[in-house]
Amino acid sequence: MRVYGKYLLLVWLLVVSALGHGQTAYYYYVQFTDKDSNTYSLSHPEQFLSQRALDRRTRQGIAITENDLPVSQQYLLGIAATGVTLLNPTKWLNGVTIETTDTNQLAQIRQKTYVLTTRLIKTGSIKKAFFTHESVSGASSDQNKSAAAETGYDYGYAATQIDQIKGTGLHDSGYRGQKMVIAVLDAGYLNVPRQIVFDSLRAEGRLLGTRDFVHPGGSVYVESDHGRMVLSCMAADDPGLMIGTAPKASYWLLHTEDVTSESVLEEYNWVSGAEFADSVGADIINSSLGYTTFNDTADSYTYADMNGKTAVSTLGAEIAASKGILVVNSAGNSGGTSEPWVGAPADGDSVFTIGAVNGAGYRASFSSTGPTYDGRIKPTVMAMGELTTVADADTGVLYGNGTSFSSPIIAGMSACLWQAHPKASNMQIIQSIKETASLHNDPNNQMGWGIPDFSRADSMLTILTTVETNQKLPFEWNVFPNPFQGDVILTLNRVPVKGQVVVSLFNLLGQKVVEKSFVLSGSFGEYKMKGLGDIPSGYYVLSVRMNRWQIHTKILKSH
Repeated sequence: MRVYGKYLLLVWLLVVSALGHGQTAYYYYVQFTDKDSNTYSLSHPEQFLSQRALDRRTRQGIAITENDLPVSQQYLLGIAATGVTLLNPTKWLNGVTIETTDTNQLAQIRQKTYVLTTRLIKTGSIKKAFFTHESVSGASSDQNKSAAAETGYDYGYAATQIDQIKGTGLHDSGYRGQKMVIAVLDAGYLNVPRQIVFDSLRAEGRLLGTRDFVHPGGSVYVESDHGRMVLSCMAADDPGLMIGTAPKASYWLLHTEDVTSESVLEEYNWVSGAEFADSVGADIINSSLGYTTFNDTADSYTYADMNGKTAVSTLGAEIAASKGILVVNSAGNSGGTSEPWVGAPADGDSVFTIGAVNGAGYRASFSSTGPTYDGRIKPTVMAMGELTTVADADTGVLYGNGTSFSSPIIAGMSACLWQAHPKASNMQIIQSIKETASLHNDPNNQMGWGIPDFSRADSMLTILTTVETNQKLPFEWNVFPNPFQGDVILTLNRVPVKGQVVVSLFNLLGQKVVEKSFVLSGSFGEYKMKGLGDIPSGYYVLSVRMNRWQIHTKILKSH
């Protein structure tokens, strides 16, 4: 079903695309041995990382490491001197993808002392870069659009997919993604420059830039409309028609997926795209992509490879997460097949993997399931991916199916949650969403931790932030172990007074789980809280009251 908007837009689009003259191109990944002869150093990270990227690391206590250093420029020059075409270097994996029509050049490359291995990752016809020239005219005829956005949103056809995850509360509180940066790794973004739902994205300068990793130097606005539909789930801002989950965030549009084939080359594109997102300071990556089978079946992954440690894109996603980026990835659409498991990079341990439900909250039959081969629960959570409202190619919306759309719904709303709690880490954002989702007490491999409730996640993070700002105390105290599985031991030492101590344990909804008391008769006391082995895993707040003092700490019940 297509629902049209009320605007007129005139577009002239020219796409130049050409195949080579029947030549066969060979694509290789060249693995380097080290990063010697490097013109950069770890003592000057500002030379290869933006201030936003450095700030993200500082905020989350993440050190600059060797894999942050760019690939050695001398090595790249040496590879290029053999006559091959350099495509995309990857500093995290320390290599480069190349293109050649002459496989004899590989012998020269393999002789270089700094080359560890070479791997054929694709064979195909040569393609020239895709370029586009667009002239856009026409504007919204709704002069009240800005005013409506200021006073509250009319979500239009996107209301169900946002209401389902309780996202409107964050928007109403003013958290709509402002100053958060989301990098979208996807296929082409056809018609983004002319779709009305992206008017404010363009006009307000929040479309920060684009980069084509499939056809370096080309345009991202060609080949596919998949990226446009994904982007709209987050960035759309057309009251009455469609509002995305992060309508005021800023975006980078990165083209990493080649729609003409399926090869490991695209995984290396993915890693290079994620590195770029990191370097420009993206907070979140949304990747509505997945890799299991390739045109060259020898490269295809088996279920045993879905262990979070094997696939190229998974390795890149895990490193991205280690840099403090929230990596959000679709679970995949293999749920109704004989191999229903999530693919790469959704199998990553630190990847926020999103499955699909319909508007009533039931799992979509196509949504990929877990567990990963090593037994971890996947997906992480669910969002609407069946009959999801997405932007069409013109001035309206249509309905689409796929975890491709549930992923950006969560990515955008996570940006708003993180905006509200900027001191949280990427892993704390994921944890808060999991622990307040519909199945948080009994997660499974069909629905993960269930459908999120972002209002409750916001409350949880608010509580955790509050308990970290306790008053300074004139005595020592400690809670051990933390995380815990059974009993918890509270010790108080050098307490200047005697009296009754009340110990309470609250869940993150403010509900009292247990309360005990004991009498402190000296300056030292130890109390063991028993019977906690059966309470659900997750974060709790331990409260200790004594005379005029009340202290709190967050503790974690592990599995």
